[in-house]
This record gives sequence, C-alpha cells and structure tokens, in this order.
Amino acid sequence: MTELENFKLLGIALAIGLLIGLERGWRARDRGEGMRVAGLRTYGMISLLGGLSAILAQQAQPFLMGFVFLGLTSVLLLAYSKSLDKFEDFSITSIIASLVTFTLGALTVFGHITLASASAVVITSLLGFKPLLHGWLKKLEQEELNATLKLLLISVVLLPILPDKGYGPWAAFNPYHIWWMVVLIAGISYLGYFAIRIAGNQHGPVLTGALGGLVSSTAVTLNLSRLSTQQPNMENVLAAGILTACATMFARTLLLTSVMNPALFRVLLPALLVMTLFTYFAAFLLWRNRQGFKTIDEITLENPFQLVMAIKFGAFLVLIMLLSKLLKMYFGDMGTFFLAATSGLADVDPITLSMSQMSKEGMDISVAAKAILIAVSVNSGIKGIFSWVVGGRILGFRVGGTLVGAVVAGLLIPY
Repeated sequence: MTELENFKLLGIALAIGLLIGLERGWRARDRGEGMRVAGLRTYGMISLLGGLSAILAQQAQPFLMGFVFLGLTSVLLLAYSKSLDKFEDFSITSIIASLVTFTLGALTVFGHITLASASAVVITSLLGFKPLLHGWLKKLEQEELNATLKLLLISVVLLPILPDKGYGPWAAFNPYHIWWMVVLIAGISYLGYFAIRIAGNQHGPVLTGALGGLVSSTAVTLNLSRLSTQQPNMENVLAAGILTACATMFARTLLLTSVMNPALFRVLLPALLVMTLFTYFAAFLLWRNRQGFKTIDEITLENPFQLVMAIKFGAFLVLIMLLSKLLKMYFGDMGTFFLAATSGLADVDPITLSMSQMSKEGMDISVAAKAILIAVSVNSGIKGIFSWVVGGRILGFRVGGTLVGAVVAGLLIPY
C-alpha cells in the first residue's frame, strides 16, 4: 500500500470519527470544555488511532492492534470512573461508541470503506435518535414486548426449521409456506399497530386510518363509525379516516401479492391501484371540507400478534386452500369465486394469500386475480354497510358511495 493510499484511508477514518464525535460532542455540549470523557476531537483521534494501529498491524505484527485496543479501553474506563464522581452518569454509551469508532477506523484501513462509512452513519443516527427511541419505549407495555418476542420466535426460530413439503389431500398443507404467510401477515399488522401506539391518535382519524388499515381496516371502520354518534357534524372527518383505512387495505393487498407472487401482483396492479388512488383522493377531499376537528379518544385496536390467533389464522389458511381445491374440482371457477366472496365477508387476507400461493402451483392466474378482486369488493361493501348501520345515513353515504365508486372504477380497468 502506497503512502498516498494510506493518507486517503486515514482521512476517511478521521472523517468517520469526526462524524460520530459531532453527535457525541453536541450531546454533551452543556458540560463545558474538558468536562466530558470524549468530544469531537477525541472521537476523530480515536478513529485515527484505529487506522494507524491497522497500518502497524499490516506492517509488523497483528497483535499490536489488540494491545492498542486494550490500552484505549483502559483509558476510557479510567476516565469513565472519574466522571462518575462528578456527574453520576452511569451510561456506558460513550465508551461503547468510542470502541466502535476505533474499530471503524481500523476497518477503513483494511479496505472495508463502504462498510465502515455506512456503519458510522447508522451509529450516529442511532445515537442522535435517543430521545425519540426512549419516547417510543415509554409508550410500550409488557404485553407489546411479549408480542415482539413471540413474533421473533415464530419468524426467526420456528420458520426456518419447518419442512418445505406438501402434506395431506392435494399436498395442500405445506408447513413452511403456511407459516411464512402467517409471519407475513403478523409482521405487517405488527408494524401498523406499533405505529399507532407510537404516534397516538392526536393527529386525527386520517393518520389512524392510514396506520390502522395495516392492522384491520374493519376495526377502524367500526371504531370511527361509533364516534359519529358521539361527535356530531364530524362526518367528513370520520369518513376520511375510514376511507383512508380502506385505501390502505387495497394497498396492503397489493403488498401481499407482490411478496407472495409477483406475476399475480402485476395482473392486479391496475385495478387495485385505481381503487387505492380513488379512495385516497376521496378521503383527501372530505378532509379538506371537514366541518371541524376535535382530538378523538383513543381508538382501540387489539394487539395484532397473539400466538393462539396466529395458529388459528394458519389453520384458516389451510382450510381456505383445501376448500379452494375442492370447490374448483366440483364447481370449477365458480366454486373459487363463491369461496372468495364468502371469505371477503370477514377478511381479505386469507383468500389473497391462498390465491397467491395456488396460482404459483398451477391455478390460472386470471382466476386467482378475479377471486381476490371479488373478495376485496365484497369486503368494501361490508364496510360501507357497517358505516351506514353504526354511524348513520350521512356517514354511510360518504363511505359506501365512495367505496362503490372505487370498486367499479377498478373493475372497469382491463387486466
């Protein structure tokens, strides 16, 4: 390695240290000069030390870098222990950040420039988002922490060990495929639920609808429809929230098919995209013409991930896939369409996942697309009825009329 190359790499290492030091120094800026363990200049020199020790390791003995690392650790621990007497700050974040900075400087000299630079940006962002992350943490409860651990258990631990092989009649039960679909649904619902828990409802029904549609657009429809009887003259606001949730359901269906079966996604894209944009646009117009806005009470959405519910959803998926094959055998495509309409009365996800998987296994992709569109149409009609019955005639007209228009517009698009 030439001297010029060494200068270049050490320059990058110094820049990495200064980036991390910028955040650390800004965080402790109120302590004053010399009153913090490490600041902007120190982090720059720590990264530079890592780069220089890596050069020594390449030119002499590799273990020299280990000795330098141990020496740096000792100095940091000594400085940390002294700072405890003054500030009683028991956080070791700065010590870990210093050691990581040293390592990134060494990685740069060893040629991993992109990895070191990207890691520096991620680490600096993680350090800078401390108030935001801690604010999120305070909003989470024990039940939600348990849900997170269970989701990781079924996805990271259980999914990889399941057999990827068909069992039962028509080999319809493939443990790996079924559980992968369960994990997919649980993951999307999980993200939407936690987004609502973190953001709250203070931003109004539209944000609740956008996030809640990832969990359950039906639940959002029922909750906001009930509010219509308690909040007079807010039909436009509540209708906008319900329609946003319904539009998110259309987009969610597209997301599921794009993950499960890209070919089916391409077939469904024109129709569902029109439905999505039509509904979002109507929600926007209603929101613009709102009569007034009051902060709504907390909307209750059940935690989307419970282990028993995941097992039940998996069993329901197996049932849907078995019935699809059985009805198609005896009644042809009409049997599949009837099942899609029946399934759409309750939920769109099972038939979407079933059709996505079965079209990969030989079902005519146009039949699968029609079945999903039938389920989406029926489910949209049910939400229109719910909003009318629960929320009243005015809300029902705004929601139901828009959804009918969206569905008709989408079905008129050739695919």
